[in-house]
Amino acid sequence: MSNTGAAAEELGKTAVKSSSGGWRSARLIICVEMAERFAYYGISTNLITYLTGPLGESTASAAANVNAWSGTVSFLPLLWAFVADAFLGRFRTIIISSSLYVMGLGLLTFSTMIHSQELQVTLFFCSLYLVAVGQGGYKPCIKVFGADQFDGNDITEAKAKSSFFDWLMFGNCITILTSQLVSSYIQENLSWSLGFSIPSVSMLLALFLFLLGTTSYRVITERGGKTNPFARISRVFVEALKNRKQTDVDYLKENLLLLPHQDSKEFRFLDRAAVSCDLDEIEEAKAMLRLVPIWMTCLVFAIVYAQSYTFFTKQGATMNRSISPGLLVPAASLHGVTSLTIIVFIPLYDHLRAPMGRFFTHGSSGITMLQRIGTGIFLSIIAMVVAALVEIKRLQAAREDVTIPMSVWWLVPQYVFIGLSDVFTRIGLQELFYDQVPCELRSLGMALNLSIYGVGNFLSSFMISVIDKVTSHSDQTSWFDNDLNQGHLDYFYWLLACLSSIALAFYLWFAKSYVYNRLNTF
Repeated sequence: MSNTGAAAEELGKTAVKSSSGGWRSARLIICVEMAERFAYYGISTNLITYLTGPLGESTASAAANVNAWSGTVSFLPLLWAFVADAFLGRFRTIIISSSLYVMGLGLLTFSTMIHSQELQVTLFFCSLYLVAVGQGGYKPCIKVFGADQFDGNDITEAKAKSSFFDWLMFGNCITILTSQLVSSYIQENLSWSLGFSIPSVSMLLALFLFLLGTTSYRVITERGGKTNPFARISRVFVEALKNRKQTDVDYLKENLLLLPHQDSKEFRFLDRAAVSCDLDEIEEAKAMLRLVPIWMTCLVFAIVYAQSYTFFTKQGATMNRSISPGLLVPAASLHGVTSLTIIVFIPLYDHLRAPMGRFFTHGSSGITMLQRIGTGIFLSIIAMVVAALVEIKRLQAAREDVTIPMSVWWLVPQYVFIGLSDVFTRIGLQELFYDQVPCELRSLGMALNLSIYGVGNFLSSFMISVIDKVTSHSDQTSWFDNDLNQGHLDYFYWLLACLSSIALAFYLWFAKSYVYNRLNTF
């Protein structure tokens, strides 16, 4: 068994449960996350505007670059999670990666002051990907580290842990909303240098706040004599492969002490590893395998989500954004609608979760994590349908070389549905990948959750590039033409709605047969 103590214990001191962890430490972690989210969204929200503006890229190229970078940001946590779970631990990983994060943001700010276009572009992308490296280590560890402040064996703290993810998202969205409004306004109306320097200071503050709570944190300090968790799970697969010709599986199954809620027929090929592997090791491997179908069927959701930071923004830039003479709403600030939706809905959801779940599912404990995720995927389909209908209306109102006489507020409904889908699917995935993986691999679990969005962004980038090339063949107008009034984003949104519907059907099939590896999972 793993023991918990304070971060100070990792440095050789002794921790007492009554004076460490709990909401005291978790609240500080939420503050750290809020400062980091301000920094991240201060850069990412308006990134496509910077690429198509000061750096002079085409719309399709800029969208592909944003998706590629976002994909890298979400994919790198897999590598960092391995380092954290196998070698450094979450506490040290957070400190090291946050330092790289601050360095990348500082260089990013400096790149905006360079006059040489070629040097500016080179330094900009180098620093942007250094930010990705730092964020890749910080992101999977900080949420797990926050959840680790609650003891899962304590009933009161276990319930608090479930609410932690909701309130973490709530706090993040307040900061994200502020960042999207403030940073995008400063960047478009004052200075890109100032607009990027403020996020740099915010991330420096996040690192300072995290270090401030060093002596009060709980961390997993030992593995109870077990080997590297990655080595254990890999060994199960290797042994199962070596013993693949073993026919006396029933004999092996007699030696497997399965939990009452687990299906004895699930992943039976791994049971062949029972010749030389412990029962716990086989169950750990099975727990990881159960998540693979869920991971795969949620990729289309990530592709849909990626559009809110690229084409939604470009749509808004073509529409009437005036709220008074001389005052324009920055197109990127509409992302604040998504954040505001989450801020309003999370407290309602947290209060009504159990009764709402009992009403719809007739269960005693309310809506499950998988039901929550599926609900969000369905809402993302509605978001794409609404986006397609609004885009059709926008194209009908389009005029050459002038701002479209259609209010930017027409985009609000699609942002609202994206926000609602976020409340259900994103938070549900966080809970699922934290709760259903072995305790020692929770950084990896959170990284796998983040990698959904990483792979989704890469797939989005690939789709955009292929569709752009195919639809612009033989001098035809691309769906993503630089002049969106000549393009057909509505076709793209309909395509995503269809793909999401197919993905939801597969998700429901896999979710129905999913077996939770803990009896008290909600």
